[in-house]
Amino acid sequence: MGAMAHVLAVNPVPARSQMGSSLGFHIILACFGIAFAAVTMTAEWIGIKRGSAAALLLARRWSKVMAVLVAVGAVSGTVLSYEMGLLWPGLMGRFGAAIGFPFSLEGIFFFLEAIFVGVYLYGWQRLSPWAHWWSGMPIVVAGVLGAMSVVAANSWMNSPAGYTLRHGKITSVDPVSVFFNASTPYETVHMVLAAYMVTGFLVAGVYAAGLLRGRRDRYHRLGFAIPFTIAGIAAPLQVLMGDIIARFIAHNQPVKFAAMEYVAKTTRDAPEWIGGILINGHVYFGAAVPAFDSILVGFSPHTRVIGWDSVAPAQRPPLVTLIHLSFDLMVGLGFVLLALAAWQAWWWWFHRRLLMTPWFLAPAALSGVAAAAAMEAGWIVTEVGRQPWIVYRVLLVSSAVTPASGVPVTLGVMLALYAILTVVSIGVPMVMSRRWRRGAAAEEEAEQVPYGPAPAGAASAGPAGPPTASRASSGGPGVR
Repeated sequence: MGAMAHVLAVNPVPARSQMGSSLGFHIILACFGIAFAAVTMTAEWIGIKRGSAAALLLARRWSKVMAVLVAVGAVSGTVLSYEMGLLWPGLMGRFGAAIGFPFSLEGIFFFLEAIFVGVYLYGWQRLSPWAHWWSGMPIVVAGVLGAMSVVAANSWMNSPAGYTLRHGKITSVDPVSVFFNASTPYETVHMVLAAYMVTGFLVAGVYAAGLLRGRRDRYHRLGFAIPFTIAGIAAPLQVLMGDIIARFIAHNQPVKFAAMEYVAKTTRDAPEWIGGILINGHVYFGAAVPAFDSILVGFSPHTRVIGWDSVAPAQRPPLVTLIHLSFDLMVGLGFVLLALAAWQAWWWWFHRRLLMTPWFLAPAALSGVAAAAAMEAGWIVTEVGRQPWIVYRVLLVSSAVTPASGVPVTLGVMLALYAILTVVSIGVPMVMSRRWRRGAAAEEEAEQVPYGPAPAGAASAGPAGPPTASRASSGGPGVR
């Protein structure tokens, strides 16, 4: 039994696979938890401020989708909390007193978010316009603070601080230093911007597909313009933040950076590899830009870049090709999304309206998938790049993983659970969307709020469009 435990302890692949699949699923829902309330409230603000019936109807419907995603996120988040203790007893048993603090705060912020989602939904038919709008603000704030709390825990694993360790046990903890470790500011901003990009582009992509099918009414134009604008504003900030974080990693986790950039040996004039597969120390199918990596790290071609030869082979990240290609994918898709947002911004500047050509709408419809893929690739870089450490330079993954032999079974159960949750997360909003497109007049009338759109019989936006009110303004240029 002891031999079996030892083998499993140094082979944590099943546990890592389960944790990675769980995080990969939950992170998408987390993005909506962070950013979807802001997107919804922006639509409501436009509806109240400009008297736009279409914007108010969008906000009402988006709030229903938000409630579904929060419910599914509660399930997947609960699974993750159990997995932390069951799969990684070496981590939680040794450092639970430190890492438990940010996780506890995240739980508080999630409860606040869930409570005010209920208030926001309940208040549609019961509160005055601005009172209802302000009731959604705690959702936005709790989403960001909850994200910061979870990211602080992950950041602590990259930059451990705020604890005293004696004889392998924590004797004291400084919660402030744990929470605000060196990596927290960088990772938090990076994650929040990613959440706004993923949410904005995914929601905009749905309406871009509708615009491609000829649904050019104001409802669909606003449904695209609002989230796309929010994501487009986040895109250049994210590219800038990504450059700052890469430089931070180069100085604080140089071996991870070496894996990201294929720096085998510590050197100056380090080239920047674009693409490529590492086989037996050689890069194939890639393009090297001479000295550019050194320039990115220290603004000079003579900047010294530390390679993975600086540590023993046992302390180097595995799957270097995966880390590098994931990093390239994240950066490449980030610039593609930035270019797409710049294209629309340029058109708006000169024409004051949305760009409606298929050449723009087709990639816009896929922008959400691209943003989600970029975010998943970024987390692969973060987590795989830290290997073999679970707490950087303090605790090895092999020392933290459970010695239990049933992990492959729980991995299968979790994959089945997440398959069901995926169907719910996608299927329920799709069913709701089809019902809305059918324009059920009685249902739409039941949805009305004291300051919302007029009943469906008052006016019509066409067979595929939402009801509109005679008091609704044009909402300004760009969506007419």
